[in-house]
Amino acid sequence: MSSWDDDFNEWFKRFWGRPRFGFGPSMFGDIDEIRKEMERMFGEQFKKLPKTPKELIREYETPEGGKVREVGPIVYGYSVTIGPDGKPQVRQFGNVKPYSTEGPKLTAEREPLADVITSEKEIKVVVEMPGVEKENIKVNSHDHSVEILADTPTRKYQKEVEVPEDADMESVKSSYKNGILEVIFQKKTRPQGKPIKID
Repeated sequence: MSSWDDDFNEWFKRFWGRPRFGFGPSMFGDIDEIRKEMERMFGEQFKKLPKTPKELIREYETPEGGKVREVGPIVYGYSVTIGPDGKPQVRQFGNVKPYSTEGPKLTAEREPLADVITSEKEIKVVVEMPGVEKENIKVNSHDHSVEILADTPTRKYQKEVEVPEDADMESVKSSYKNGILEVIFQKKTRPQGKPIKID
């Protein structure tokens, strides 16, 4: 088994509390089997969800006089990318937080899907935040991370994204369009070395 599979297995075990099985020798070997296994496991895990936050519960009466209770949204997903070192990076998103001993925890805040893209001159943090307006988003930069928050009656997002050390935190600019937030840093320029005279 490759180190990619080992890393994926470690993440899988942390979230589900057991190693994966039934996927064959390669994760991409049989996509349909993966989908079926994930559907089965999600069904098992959601039965174990603890108390639902009140922000995710809506109750209303139907025109016929009955009562309806809606819970949600319940969102969980992950993306897998291969880093520059050749190792997989698993990024989770949603409002289901994995807990090894207690099972998953459901929160009102949703962790958005985020990615960090590095080019020769800049570092771009891309965050998917559908359903909110630009005015509802707050972005705070820290030493080597960016904190992103949004709070509306229907959507709450919270995410802290680490950025590489060569990001110039003073050069930051951001934009939000069609549910996508981009936070862009210029890379620090390496100072010219000082010539040293050789005696």
